[in-house]
Amino acid sequence: MIDIRLADPSAKDVRPLIEAHLAHSQEAGPDESNHTMGVESLREPGIRFWVLYDDDTPLGCGALKELEDGTAEVKSVHVAAAARGRGLARDLMAHLEAQARNSGATALVLETGAAHLQEYGAARKLYEALGYSYCGPIFGYPEDPNSAFMRLDLNTDR
Repeated sequence: MIDIRLADPSAKDVRPLIEAHLAHSQEAGPDESNHTMGVESLREPGIRFWVLYDDDTPLGCGALKELEDGTAEVKSVHVAAAARGRGLARDLMAHLEAQARNSGATALVLETGAAHLQEYGAARKLYEALGYSYCGPIFGYPEDPNSAFMRLDLNTDR
């Protein structure tokens, strides 16, 4: 049974997901444009981290970072390679959206790889399908040709 729970990113069973996410980001784009959070960063105040489990097996993760402008940033969404193609990333994103709405965030925002970074194509396609639109740099980020910034307004009914 699939369920999504708040979790400690430093938990032994969760670390492989975060390490795989870090490895993917390192391979997918240049270091100066890599904004992927590791275990310690995911444990900082203002960040909530969830793990998607199938029974007791962690298959995916995602986090929300509260930003000073009233938005919530989607961070560290990752699904284990062996579990892809089952709609789990979509489930994680729906969970993050519900959590952001419940906490009063005005929008969900995110940074992902730009169009010329092919490793991020599936992520961009998912975000587009979920109603995210491209925007300028989000709070705390500079303009970066290797980054695509996206936003989902939460003040509208969906």
